[in-house]
Amino acid sequence: MITNDAVLFGILALMLGGVFYTSASSNPFWKGFYKWVPALLVCYFLPSLLNSFGLVDAENSKLYFVASRYLLPASLVLLTLSIDFKRIVALGPKALIMFVTGTVGIVIGGPIAIIIMSWISPDVVGGHGPDAVWRGMTTIAGSWIGGGANQAAMKEIYGVGDQMFSVMVTIDIIVANIWMAALLFFAARSTQIDHWNGADTSAITELQSTVEAFHKKHDRKPELTDLMLIVAIAFGVVGFSHFGADYLSVAIANMEGMENSNLSSHFFWLVVLATTCGLLLSFTRARKFEAVGASKVGSVFIYILVATIGLKMDVTAIGDTPAMFVVGGIWMVVHASLLLIVAKLIKAPVFFMAVGSQANVGGAASAPVVASAFHPSLAPVGVLLAVLGYALGTYAALLTGTLMQMVAPA
Repeated sequence: MITNDAVLFGILALMLGGVFYTSASSNPFWKGFYKWVPALLVCYFLPSLLNSFGLVDAENSKLYFVASRYLLPASLVLLTLSIDFKRIVALGPKALIMFVTGTVGIVIGGPIAIIIMSWISPDVVGGHGPDAVWRGMTTIAGSWIGGGANQAAMKEIYGVGDQMFSVMVTIDIIVANIWMAALLFFAARSTQIDHWNGADTSAITELQSTVEAFHKKHDRKPELTDLMLIVAIAFGVVGFSHFGADYLSVAIANMEGMENSNLSSHFFWLVVLATTCGLLLSFTRARKFEAVGASKVGSVFIYILVATIGLKMDVTAIGDTPAMFVVGGIWMVVHASLLLIVAKLIKAPVFFMAVGSQANVGGAASAPVVASAFHPSLAPVGVLLAVLGYALGTYAALLTGTLMQMVAPA
């Protein structure tokens, strides 16, 4: 058994490096493999094998604690730092309407899935304490609105058990990627669908030229000073967020009746303060660091966090609750149905529907993939909306969790 965290961290780093190296390879085998198996799933799965086969003692490892308390809030800062609300508005109302529709579909889809499954088989969505299904589903809500960072945040805020979390991560990734495959199918037939729907696609052409011009003007090679300032901003805010969380969590916990409230959670305030600071910094000159890779550094932190989460997973727990995939499927059907209905009503192009959905469900890792399926120059639009998802994820997932707790079987 590996008990040295330094050794274990080295193994996780090699695993992540191996995944990214092979996923970028032109080798036909790896291209075919990653066509069907998402790289993100592999980043979860490989570390989980160490735990599943008893090679590590995940309970006594401090790696997840370090990643969730330091790297997670730092990634939230860097991923929200690049939000440019003017450019988001410039995308046009239909793009934002479809994005918000996707968010609403996830917020209401979770409670609806619990209600429907409660009629069919109440035991599936029952449970108590850390193993309560509604608690586990909050992590899916965090992932489908804000990505991996908010998924981990919901795990901590709602005290989700590790076994339940293992099941939810698998449901999250499999269901989300089935829907992503459907979106890519729509992308390949977007011209016919837009013609049938009577959608005006002139804004798409304008977006292509606008995005290309912006990146040509602002992108530059990062210098060491740039990277050091990115790290300084990220962890400076992390330090401030810890300081504020210390004060706020204790102050609220001392209020009568608030001892066990989510508002008394140190981690809750850590996440909220880091996200809020990132949003505020997006209105300052600090936003310029996106041009030299601020979000890429944040993504590195996210993938390290993903590996440490995988380390706590037991893949053998997946077969224990196959009915939970039905719950995830119902949830996604609600999300997809709402998007299709609204897209038809407002005659939105397929591009706005697909990217608006994937910016929620897939985040910055896969939204650009769907966007580039329409045109390579549109990939940054997927990132832009996904970043907005990072900003909303914490708040919307908390709302979803509250609604699911209200409808969950006693």
